[in-house]
Amino acid sequence: MNEPIVARHWLAIAAPKAAPAVATTTVLALARIWNANGAEHSVGNAALMTVLAAGAAAGGASLARAGEPVLAAVGYAVSGSLALAGVAGYSDGLSLPLLLWALTTVLAYCFAARHWRQDRRETVAFERQVSERREEHAHIERVETLRAQTQVEVARSGAAYAEQLAQALITRATLPGFDPRTVEAAGLPAIETSKEQ
Repeated sequence: MNEPIVARHWLAIAAPKAAPAVATTTVLALARIWNANGAEHSVGNAALMTVLAAGAAAGGASLARAGEPVLAAVGYAVSGSLALAGVAGYSDGLSLPLLLWALTTVLAYCFAARHWRQDRRETVAFERQVSERREEHAHIERVETLRAQTQVEVARSGAAYAEQLAQALITRATLPGFDPRTVEAAGLPAIETSKEQ
């Protein structure tokens, strides 16, 4: 019934919220390293990234048509990451890559916020359902406890009645002038007792 309260560490709460920014920043940093190592104004590298980004977008589109929304979102995210890396690696200045980084970070947060809201709705619905079940089970438990207590009390009162009846029959049998055959003829229980005289 009483579940322990578990407080999550602030880092565990903040990590999913920071994931889109960390991902886009990592792509930008790797693209700038690639730029410094010879990708700047390289048409071959830009063409490679264009083909890879287009392939990932096509894969995302086909997965979306196939009814796989999560995998389609992954395909689109990979396509966007490859496009960002291609532009950041090809360009010679830092202003365009930073602008694209800001845009992709905002888009990533927009898409992630939708999934976070959906997860929150599902969590709240699950907690509500669990709470309702607990209340229902607690009600059933209370009713069964009352029923069991009532049965115990009835059994106790029945036992007390039986003891009192037996005592009354014994007392009646010991009275002077008691005839058990007359009592049995009337349809009442009679107890034979041996009287010492």
